[in-house]
Formats: sequence, C-alpha cells, structure tokens
Amino acid sequence: MSFFDTVLEDIKTVAIIGHVHPDGDCVGSCLAAYNYLEKHHPEVEAVVYLEIPPSKFDYLRNFDHIVSDFSEDKEYDLCICLDSSDTLRFGEAAKFLNTAKKSLCVDHHVTNLRYAKENIVQDDASSTCEVLYGLLDENKITREIAECIYTGIIHDTGVFKYDCTSKRTMEIAGKLMEKGIDFSKIIDDSFYRKTYIQNQILGRALLESITFHDNRCIFSAISKKEMDFYGVTGADMDGIIDQLRITEGVECAIFMYEVSCREYKVSLRSTTDLDVSRIAVYFGGGGHKKAAGCTMAGSVHDVINNLSNQIAKQLN
Repeated sequence: MSFFDTVLEDIKTVAIIGHVHPDGDCVGSCLAAYNYLEKHHPEVEAVVYLEIPPSKFDYLRNFDHIVSDFSEDKEYDLCICLDSSDTLRFGEAAKFLNTAKKSLCVDHHVTNLRYAKENIVQDDASSTCEVLYGLLDENKITREIAECIYTGIIHDTGVFKYDCTSKRTMEIAGKLMEKGIDFSKIIDDSFYRKTYIQNQILGRALLESITFHDNRCIFSAISKKEMDFYGVTGADMDGIIDQLRITEGVECAIFMYEVSCREYKVSLRSTTDLDVSRIAVYFGGGGHKKAAGCTMAGSVHDVINNLSNQIAKQLN
C-alpha cells in the first residue's frame, strides 16, 4: 500500500489546498491528489480549494470542481497542503488547515517551515508533483492523474530546462508518458501558447527592461495602470521572467508587477550560484535557489534598490 493510501485510512473528509496565484505545479498536484481520491477512494469526500486558476489548465480532469469560494466553515478530517512553504501562502484557504483534525504537507521548497502535523518535503525534487508521484501507487495512476502530474513537472522545470531537473524527474516523465498522455499538446497548450494580449505585455516588459550591476542583472516592472490598459491580470505574466532570465550575460533577473497601490509581486531567477531564495526570504518570501519570489511595498525605485543591495552582497 502506498504512503498516500495509508494516510487516508479512517479518513472521511479531505480538504486539498494550494498557494495563492496557483501555477502549474500547484494546480497539477492538487488535481492529481483529488483525482486519485475520486478514483480509488470514492468513499472519501474531498474538496479542492484554490484561487481561480489560469484557464489554460482546464484540460485537467475536474478542473471545474475547484472551489474558489472560501466562505465555508466546514472542518475536515484531513487537510492536504500542496506546493506551499508556509501557511501565509495559502491566503484564506489556511483556515481549512487550522481547523482540520490531521494535516499533511507535500512540498519541494527549501524554505518550507514544516507547518503540518506530517510533512513530506523533498527540496531536491523538481516539483511538488514529483514528490507526490512518489507517494502514490504507480499502478493506480490513470492517464488523467498522469496529465496532472506531468503538467506540474513541466511547469516547475521549464520543460526540463532548469537545474532542478534530475534523472529521476526524467524517469517519472517517461512513466507518465507511458500512461498515454498527449505530452506534446500539454507542453504547447499550457506552457508555450500565449494570447495576443499576453504577447503584447511580454513585449512591453522586454522593451522597458533595464540592466544594472554591470549588466549582470536585469529587471522589468509593469504597473497596475499598464495592466488595466492592456486588460491583463497576474495570470497573463507567465513567461516574462523566463525571457528576461535568458538575456545574454545576465546572472539575475527580476520581474515585478503591481498588485495594488505601491505593492508589487516580485519574481527572481538566477542563472549562476547566486541564491535568490535567500533574497526572497529576507523580504518575507521564499522559493528555490534559482527561482524565488516575494511581495514588496514601495515605488519601483525603492523595491529595486532594496533588492539590488541584497544581490550585491552575493555578487561581491
């Protein structure tokens, strides 16, 4: 019996939660867990609570069952927490963790605080989906579950480009492909394909990007006014930081967009040994050595100056 099946013994109700602004790994892991429960533990009543996820993931089974209204006050036997290093990242959904009789955290962030009663954190894994795969019974993974896990892996590895990709990552991807998933369509539709508006905001961000620290760093910022002009949300910003990251000679890339007046969601990427997770943690965020993020207040000038000071300590 797999670890996941064992955890579900004597459990009747389950809340599955993930972080705010859910990405591919978050949505993929949450729906993989939900679909596994639906298929192999139909006696368990499960609910996935997430902020409204990007529609590009609507090919995943039970995407339309995700609940984005957190007003319910139900107490669950078990809360499964996926892809979040701390409880603040759950937003309003954290209340289901706080009131659950039992809790399980499955994650891969090096900054994870081990906040659940049981924590399975593998910071050398490419993604939470990779960690979750190891907890499931391989023989019980259906094509629909495999699609969810594969989606999470490709999004957190940049389609197997990032350093977090390991031999085990590729072996798991191969096993998922054997389940009959349309892997090329998943990659194209959820990772590469962009709307016309998304291409416009990407072009704006690249056009107005600025280098600093002798061209070793690059940043770009999008204001709320610009977002409103183009009619975009945070979900439309996918891919901008990665395009900045591959600029020749750049060791650290920063992309930020305004979520409210003088408050910015900041993404950081590193192409060298520079540890951006240390910088993100310093400002109350978290993540991985080469991919991290945080939320910061102030003007663009203030935010970049503060980040620059922390980056300089490592560059020097």
